[in-house]
Amino acid sequence: MTEVDYYFKTIKEEIAKLMDNVSTSTLIDVKKCIISAKKTGNRVHVTGIGKPSYVAGYISSLLSSTGTPSYFLDGTEAIHGSSGQVVEGDIVIALSNSGETRELKATVNTLKNNGAIIVAVTGNKESWLAKQSDYTLIAGVSKEGDSLNKPPRASVIAEMVILQSLTVLLQEDVGLDSEQYVKWHPGGALGQSIKRPL
Repeated sequence: MTEVDYYFKTIKEEIAKLMDNVSTSTLIDVKKCIISAKKTGNRVHVTGIGKPSYVAGYISSLLSSTGTPSYFLDGTEAIHGSSGQVVEGDIVIALSNSGETRELKATVNTLKNNGAIIVAVTGNKESWLAKQSDYTLIAGVSKEGDSLNKPPRASVIAEMVILQSLTVLLQEDVGLDSEQYVKWHPGGALGQSIKRPL
């Protein structure tokens, strides 16, 4: 088996296990929490440290483009003033595979002290992050897909799958249609495909 064959096999196995064990009830609870926060004028923020920060940026953008305005929160800048973008009652989705990332701990503590609702996305249900959060979405894998089993590969995909599923739930709840979607996404081939007469 080549290295890339091993990678593909690992990803297939890990994501299949994730989907077999995902807690849809927790996803629905988080969806309801976000909907409730929106009704009171509160907002959603997404944060992470390192590679998960890129997932956070993508998910924040995806949420915004599908009916749930969202803001990326830099996980290290948060303790140097950027936590001011989060007000009491806002929801912060915090990503960390280990749930033990030192920099994220400081950020989460700051946000909790400011009255934020914390949604953890982690691979470790017994982690500090999971225990400090109001809701925990498990995105765990046992293998990353390479011989080192350290660089985040499968775990990043797991985080995206879990959070993409949350965006689907929220999109369906707001009843997003093509007309509204193209208002938020008028550019590029995607926007043109919707605006083009059928």
